[in-house]
Amino acid sequence: MEYVTAGLEPADVLRWFERISAVPRGSYNEAGIADFLVAFARERGLECHRDATDNVLIQAPATPGMENRPPLLLQGHTDMVCEKNRDVEHDFLRDPLSLYVQGGFLRARGTTLGADDGIAVAMMLALLDGGIPRRPACECLFTTAEEVGLDGAHAFDYSRISARRLINMDSEELGVVTAGCAGGLRSDLTLQYRPEPFAGECLHVQLKGLMGGHSGENINSGRANANKLMGRLLAALEPEAELHLARLEGGSKDNAIPRECEAWLAVPDAAAAAELLTGEAARIAQELGADDRRFELICEDCEPQACMMSAEDTRRAVALLSCAANGVLEMSRDVPGLVEYSRSLGVVRSGEGEMTFVFSTRSAMEARLDASVRELDLLAGLCGCTARHHSRYPGWSYAAASPLRDAYLAAYRRVTGSDARVNVIHAGLECGVIGSHLPGIDMISVGPTMHNIHSPDEALDLGSVAVFWRVLGDLLPRL
Repeated sequence: MEYVTAGLEPADVLRWFERISAVPRGSYNEAGIADFLVAFARERGLECHRDATDNVLIQAPATPGMENRPPLLLQGHTDMVCEKNRDVEHDFLRDPLSLYVQGGFLRARGTTLGADDGIAVAMMLALLDGGIPRRPACECLFTTAEEVGLDGAHAFDYSRISARRLINMDSEELGVVTAGCAGGLRSDLTLQYRPEPFAGECLHVQLKGLMGGHSGENINSGRANANKLMGRLLAALEPEAELHLARLEGGSKDNAIPRECEAWLAVPDAAAAAELLTGEAARIAQELGADDRRFELICEDCEPQACMMSAEDTRRAVALLSCAANGVLEMSRDVPGLVEYSRSLGVVRSGEGEMTFVFSTRSAMEARLDASVRELDLLAGLCGCTARHHSRYPGWSYAAASPLRDAYLAAYRRVTGSDARVNVIHAGLECGVIGSHLPGIDMISVGPTMHNIHSPDEALDLGSVAVFWRVLGDLLPRL
């Protein structure tokens, strides 16, 4: 095949990345990339295991002279977030990505690039193919469905792993070593209601223009949550008008801060309701930070909907939207600037006779997650909802002593002449799941620099890939 990265280093890593970019690998569609990995291992005579969820483990013996060193586990996920621009025709189930290089970055035309976490897959393939000539025995674990709840990592049989040192390559900033992360869970609160015939005037309310972002990494940035703002607007309107919700839609992913929310309302006087909402929106706009300066509220008359909620059910929905705790709930007492406990109302969606509110709670402390479950159960009971808690994953506590972390920091310093920074993040990594199955494992999460992941603007810094590969090449012979 013809490579767009021809002439760039590290050549082997980039060629493998281009090859896997021709294999569709969205979450829950990893069978093709699993086939690719199994064929790769068989062609090289490497021991390989594929499980029912398409996780793949490839094991390679130590290179000559390294047989007495303890084995090393390297890990990344094969799935990618599949997003594209509206004007781009691309079938993520069948089409290869269209890659190009621009200004030192690798990108995809109109779609996500999948460097999160395809670059880890490419690096492990290059390593297994002899790209680092001196290294200990390596166990390379390729997990699935990371982007939708760490499902593959949860499902894997860790009795197959002998290594007690792990390099996870799912971090996105060169020069940063992640040494801890939050755990989390999802909670769906569902309000069942008996639809009533639509009555009154219909007002379509659209709230848009917010910045949004990752509900872990950006939760302390002060960015507004569109669903919560809609709750505030409706709470201001509800005492002043005979308000009935007909439909409510906000956010698209439970792990993102929602940027937009829209509601269809039944009111006696749409013009009066729009005036009140516009006034409240003006007050909100004065409170928002610079990231949300494009905040906009649009109120338009529209055709009546097929049905609506009763006034009482509307009041329950508005109460839940308004009263659910959201954002940073507790800062760490041990790590300055680190969020310890947070919750985000990521998605609100309407169905036939029901409305569902989806929350993402994060904390490195299991007791906090337990407390969140109890709190949301109580809120659900007060608002007449049912609660379902799922997709829970453990956190990863910072270890005061880590020989692997020290070795990586030393290798980074030797290669770059500068010091890497150690960080703990308020987001989930598969390290937490793996560590829960392999107690005491020494772990770090590292990687080259990427920008705007999970969006069509995703870009992989090629210079950082070259540096990161050199760091691995310096580190592995010393482990």
